[in-house]
Amino acid sequence: MIKAVFFDYFNTLVYFDPPREKHYADTAAEFGIRISPEAVAAALPEADAWWRSENSRSTIKDREQSAKFDAYRGYGLRILRDAENTVSPEQALQMLAKAFSAGFKFKNYTDSLPALRALQSKNLQMGVISNIGEQIDAYIDKAGFTNYLTYRVTSFEAGCDKPQPQIFQLALKRAGVTAAETLFVGDQYDLDVLGARSAGITPILIERDGTGAAYDCIVIKDLSQVIDYL
Repeated sequence: MIKAVFFDYFNTLVYFDPPREKHYADTAAEFGIRISPEAVAAALPEADAWWRSENSRSTIKDREQSAKFDAYRGYGLRILRDAENTVSPEQALQMLAKAFSAGFKFKNYTDSLPALRALQSKNLQMGVISNIGEQIDAYIDKAGFTNYLTYRVTSFEAGCDKPQPQIFQLALKRAGVTAAETLFVGDQYDLDVLGARSAGITPILIERDGTGAAYDCIVIKDLSQVIDYL
């Protein structure tokens, strides 16, 4: 019997608007850096993993100014690794500072709140497991998910990223449920499906674009379909 449903957050419940890759590429252009959104998108997973690892080692925002700027330069250079022209560390820092200053905007997928309401009506426990190097509460509150997503586990506090099983196991411990009683919904096969499976949790892949690729797991196109697998 399913007692809990956990979700990935970004690109599962909410999406970046504009997409992060466009935001970074447009900002880079202001500093004379030529890079396509597609090239940024290809670099982001590795850059984000590096950032989370650095933050886990020592919280970046709490570091001394010079060490903090070194981390920002490192992250910016990784985002811009495939630029068409040479990027200096200072250009990378300026780009990142401007992008962060402008901020990132998110929008809820239209199926998110209806699905959360429907699952809540089944008296299920719900939460988020996210690879993010910071707390996620403010994002959840702004999206209007606070009353639904009781349990929140991030790589920042778990000390590891998906697909490591430990981050999933921490979520199970907090919710007081077993892996067999839990579903996990995410948009990335390597991180979400394989990660959930490594902890014994049944994974569900949300693929809204309907590419039709063959996967060895449950695949849905709309979050409302989660209720069919309880």
